[in-house]
Amino acid sequence: MNVMIRNLQKLRSVLGVALAVTLLASSPLALSDGTVVEMDLEGALGVATAEYIIGGIDHANEIDANAIIILMDTPGGLMEPMRDIIQAILASEVPVITYVSPGGARADSAGTFIVFASHVAAMAPTTHLGAASPVNLTGADPGSSDDEPASDEAGEGDSEAADEEDEPVADTAMGRKVMNDAIAYIRGLAETQGRNADWAEDAVRNAATMTATEAVENNVVDLIAADRDELLSAINGREVMLNNETHVVDTEGVVIEKFERSWRLKVLDVIASPEIALLLVMIGIYGLWFEGYSPGAIVPGVVGVICLLLAAYALQVLPVNYAGLILIVIGVILIIAEAFAPSFGALGLGGLAALIFGSIMMFDSGIPGFGISISFVVGMAVVFGAFLLWLASYLIRLQRRGAVSGAERILHTVGVATESFSGEGHVWLEGESWAARSSSPVAKDQEVRVHKIDGLVLEVEPLDSGADEDPVDQE
Repeated sequence: MNVMIRNLQKLRSVLGVALAVTLLASSPLALSDGTVVEMDLEGALGVATAEYIIGGIDHANEIDANAIIILMDTPGGLMEPMRDIIQAILASEVPVITYVSPGGARADSAGTFIVFASHVAAMAPTTHLGAASPVNLTGADPGSSDDEPASDEAGEGDSEAADEEDEPVADTAMGRKVMNDAIAYIRGLAETQGRNADWAEDAVRNAATMTATEAVENNVVDLIAADRDELLSAINGREVMLNNETHVVDTEGVVIEKFERSWRLKVLDVIASPEIALLLVMIGIYGLWFEGYSPGAIVPGVVGVICLLLAAYALQVLPVNYAGLILIVIGVILIIAEAFAPSFGALGLGGLAALIFGSIMMFDSGIPGFGISISFVVGMAVVFGAFLLWLASYLIRLQRRGAVSGAERILHTVGVATESFSGEGHVWLEGESWAARSSSPVAKDQEVRVHKIDGLVLEVEPLDSGADEDPVDQE
């Protein structure tokens, strides 16, 4: 009996060990020594992109990842989203590695600031970075207005290529303020991470750029890596400063976790593009205008309101010149006026011109990634202008046609007498026999016109035989 009990205890121990081994084998921890969260920063840097990058950094901190890799290929973008990303990087408890990749990619303007802020900066061969001179929302030099800087200007060239034509940015007090603020900001980031602060200043002041090889030689970035595996191998064991404490990067045997954009950010990213924003504005204006001409249609009004609200969001996060938006509205008004008061095309052509120039002006900010294609603008203006002119003309014809049902529809119409009568008789009108009354004699088969309706009796007057009908719109 005792032997049986001991055997059962041994069997239970064996089963317990087997279960533990199975659980460990199925756990990700058994397959790797940690996790590296990877994100893509592609295209223009806007509000939706910043929210995505910051969300990825927060996620990496929550799961205590070994590192964060930001794959970067950007022409730059807006200043405020860039600052938000940099603040998240500097506050991160997980080392952030920016990797300008793949070959041919760039980290211009706002991307350069993010590279300098990162704990480790790497580039693939044939990539470049720089050109971080600031511009304001209208695309003019910051010194030409009282607006705060909202973005960076993309461009290429080295420090020798800069000449005095680049200097007007600092000609005014506001220009000096904007330039010095950007210089101090990027120098502070470079000094914090132990990188070349002098070249960082040159990238802002003179829009200087560097290739990957030059960047490593001048202590602008830390290393060149042909691919992600080479990057992970190169940074393993590297010491970085995280919140004033030394941290050793551990990337040996890690699992790569791709942090994807949520469906919400994907939708916002699509909306916040110049072409989509412009289409939303036009559809919104058309929808409300059609609803105003046809009250109760409901669908055009609902679609118009939704499109304008979406456009309002897009215009809030995009660098917009509102003078261009006003020109677009004026263009729509002129095209409508052409339908009401034909001017042999003068108003219509003027409206199309206003639409085209307004669309170009609205997004002509000089900010990288936020421009608009002229061919798209011209094509859209022609299509929408022609459609709007047709729609306005159609609605006006509907108004002039008069009533299509009820007593008002019968007034002034022409019928035929079914009998001769003087006083009361019957006439045939619109497929029906009507009781009629006339103060003049009416012969059988003679045409009569209705000039009044008294209940179900038509008051008519005979038409002279062979006489032309009164030119009343019978559409």
